[in-house]
Amino acid sequence: MALKATVFKVAIQIADMDRGYYQDHQLTLAQHPSETDERMMVRLLAFAMNASDSLTFSKGLCVDDEPELWDKSLSDEINLWVEFGQSDEKWLRKACGRAKQVQLITYGGRSVPIWWKQNEPLLERYNNLTIWNIPEEAVKAMGLLVGRNMSLQFNICEGQIWISDNDNSVLVEPELLKGSQE
Repeated sequence: MALKATVFKVAIQIADMDRGYYQDHQLTLAQHPSETDERMMVRLLAFAMNASDSLTFSKGLCVDDEPELWDKSLSDEINLWVEFGQSDEKWLRKACGRAKQVQLITYGGRSVPIWWKQNEPLLERYNNLTIWNIPEEAVKAMGLLVGRNMSLQFNICEGQIWISDNDNSVLVEPELLKGSQE
């Protein structure tokens, strides 16, 4: 018998002073049985970093030719394609060809510098690719915020992201590996 996804209800308040975006979102996140709490929180962080009225989670891990998070125009063009982990160059080339902007959010701790050293020369040619690394300590701390019903505040200012619930706060300082800090 196949394991089913765990469903999380998440209310988030975003105050992004860097982009001038202030909005509340009610989200339903499906956590695949193979997905860790930490990875799910990285997906939620990516949502907050790129939040807009048209940003949505796709079918994700279940679909091979879609990102897990994307922003599509009314004419079905992909404005933003967001991937997670340490993707290979072929997959990122495909994403860069289909979307106006592509973001890769890495979070693998000590394995990220090794992956980046191997892939940097291949990925430099993609002008619409931005790569962020989320420090391992922050990923672990975000995992401690997980609950079936979450109410979180994301405060973003000068590249720092504070994530808070009623009892705890986590500071996340994403490291830009490639791209520009728009």
